[in-house]
Order: sequence, then C-alpha cells, then structure tokens
Amino acid sequence: MTTNSAILVINAGSSSIKFQLFDGEHSLLRGQVDGLGTDPHLSVHDDAGTTLADRALPADDAACHDTALGAIVGFLATAAPDRAIRAVGHRVVHGGPDHADPVPVDDRLLAALDRLEPLAPLHQPHNLAGIRAARIAFPGTPQIACFDTAFHRGHPRVVDTFALPAAFYDEGVRRYGFHGLSYEFVAGRLAEIAPDVGRGRVIIAHLGNGASMCALRDGRSVSTSMGFSALDGLPMGTRSGQIDPGVLLYLMQERGMDGDAIADLLYHRSGLLGLSGLSSDMRTLEASDDPAAQLAIEHFALRIRRETGALAAILGGLDALVFTGGIGEHSARVRSLACADMGWLGVALDNDANEAQATRLSPAEAKVAVYRIETDEERMIARQVQRLVHA
Repeated sequence: MTTNSAILVINAGSSSIKFQLFDGEHSLLRGQVDGLGTDPHLSVHDDAGTTLADRALPADDAACHDTALGAIVGFLATAAPDRAIRAVGHRVVHGGPDHADPVPVDDRLLAALDRLEPLAPLHQPHNLAGIRAARIAFPGTPQIACFDTAFHRGHPRVVDTFALPAAFYDEGVRRYGFHGLSYEFVAGRLAEIAPDVGRGRVIIAHLGNGASMCALRDGRSVSTSMGFSALDGLPMGTRSGQIDPGVLLYLMQERGMDGDAIADLLYHRSGLLGLSGLSSDMRTLEASDDPAAQLAIEHFALRIRRETGALAAILGGLDALVFTGGIGEHSARVRSLACADMGWLGVALDNDANEAQATRLSPAEAKVAVYRIETDEERMIARQVQRLVHA
C-alpha cells in the first residue's frame, strides 16, 4: 500500500450508506448519507469527532445508491484529495455455505450472492446495491466482500444441521449465524483486555436493532443463536426471533396468510415493536411508563437469559459474558435484567460499574467476568481488506 492510499469501508442499507476511510488502523473520517430517495443528508466527522460535513443533498444527488455514492466520492475528492482509494471493503450479511473468508468481487460472486437474498431480505439486496454502485464509482479498484456469516463457518455439522432429511442440509438449509464481523472484533478486544479470559468459554451478546448471541471457545465461534436467516434467536427491533413453526402453519392454514404476509409480520411488525405496540427503539421503551413497553423490555431480557443458559450448556460452563451492540453497550437496565437470577451460573454485576458504563461490569471476585465492549464492524472490515490486498 502506498503512503497516500487508504481503504474505504462501505456498509450499505436500504435508505443509507455508511462509510469510513482508514489509513491502516487509523480512521481518517466516518460518515453516512441517509434518507436515500426522500430527504438525503450527508454527515461526516473525523476521528476526533469534528464535523466535516452536515448538509442536505439535492434529491437527485442521492436518489439511489449509485448517486449517493457519487456524492460520497465528491466529498472525498475535496476532503482527502491526496488519498487514493486502494480498495473498498463491503459488509455483506449473507455469504452462504461457501464463504469463510473475505473475497474479491466479480460478476460470478455477485450472481451467487444475489441468490441468497431471500435468506436476508432486509440486508442483502442493499449490501449488493452498494457493491454495484462502488464498482461504478471506483472502476478498477478492488472491491472486497466481507461476510457476517464467515465467523461461524467452522462449526461441525451437528451444530449447524436442522432435524430435517439430510438432503435439505446438502442444498444449503442449515444454520449460518450472523453478526460475525462484530463477534470477531469484540473477541479480539477481549483478548487484549483480558487474554486469559479471552481464551476461555465466552458468550458475546450483540444487542441492537438486530440481536444475537454467540458462544466462543479460544476466540472461535462454537454456536450462535441465529440460524438459517436473520430471524432466529432473540427478539429484535421489529423481528420476531425464535418462533414455534406451528404458529406459521396456523397463520397459513387458519388465517389464510401467504408467504409475503408472514414475512412482513415476522420481519417488520414483530419484536420489540410488536410486543410494545409503541416502538422498536429501546430508548423509547425505557422512557415509557406503558406496561406494554415494560413487557417488551422484560421479554427481551428473559430471552437473553434463556440463550445464555443454552450457550453455556454447549460450552460446558462459562468464563465471561460480554455485552456489545447499541443496546448492549448503552442500556444499563437491559444488562441488569439480562444478568438477574443468573447467580447459579456465576454471573453477577457490580451495579455502580454497570450504571457508569464501565468496561468490566462484574465484581473482581465473580466467577464469571462480565464486560461491556464497544464493537466496530467497519474497522474489522478494514483489517480483513488490508490482509487480503497485502497477501
């Protein structure tokens, strides 16, 4: 990599493109264009938090991913004119069974990833739209796909299979797991903070609008709460989480709901929003005195406790529990509820440390160390891209 080159990381969503520019491990700037197609807005900050841009964009300048990325390219040309983009790294939620490492993007890969869209309909189409836009904006520049599923690809079949006829597993109906970029970053930070603990039996709870949990041994994924799609496991902002398949049969057979209607229910109208009838945002729920909001919070925490016990059973015990993600990093209440009545497993919180948003949340004498570690998926992508382009 030349002295003045940098790596651009892109995380494309349905109505926004988040981006970050890296020089090695150093983040030069980060920003996003949100409101695609409606009220587009560009905001950018440097690593010290200084505002570099905060302005509305003409609708035509961010009507879609292509034009929004054009606005980002224009900003970078002005803000960092001496920085050539060496490579562009992309978060891709689903890599299927074949991708355990970051990989350069070509037409064949894009076609394969297109076929996985039904397994991650909230994310995959927009991730791929970002890649296609970047290929136009940066012709000839390597585009690298980094997969949220890759961290979990080393599981044995007994962990990833469903109790279905074997032919389904062979055609790809299996547990994949997600949030792998976050888990890999947090596992690395834990190894820096507490190396002995990081080599042990660890559960990481990535709690945000999307939520899952992962059991790790020696920093490697052993099992995770999400499965074939990003619907499984914990309830989320608008997603149901684990649900009895019999409920789906009932909705089809007795309520006459088709696949599209059920998908809309499970992806967009369930989770914290469905339970509370108020909001998918934990901050709004915590500020509310509505009993339905409290039910949503308590159910969320109950499912975290349930998944903690299940993953600890797979690990054969527990040495550390780590909270990350937007809710996991910021909600002392959720962390407290998630650790309540878990003394049988050795989990205990120091209430003062928890309220103060400390890194270590458990007393020194606790059997299980509890941590709050901020995740950084974009930095993990930058690391993966650097390793690949230097190889």
